[in-house]
Amino acid sequence: MNNQRLLGIGLAGTTIAALCCFTPLLVVLLGAVGLSAWLGWLDYVLLPALVLFVIVTLVAVLRRGRS
Repeated sequence: MNNQRLLGIGLAGTTIAALCCFTPLLVVLLGAVGLSAWLGWLDYVLLPALVLFVIVTLVAVLRRGRS
């Protein structure tokens, strides 16, 4: 995979996961469409996703530094 693409995916995923974890963005959106019952399960999905995307970003930055 291209290093620029990997960095872009990592940064975009990290930004989206961080916005959804640390702001009430998903609470408002899911409550507005009537899916507020899913809110209890969001931490089980969003926190690992945030960690995964941070790792992808770090790998891309480290690969970029070596090139």
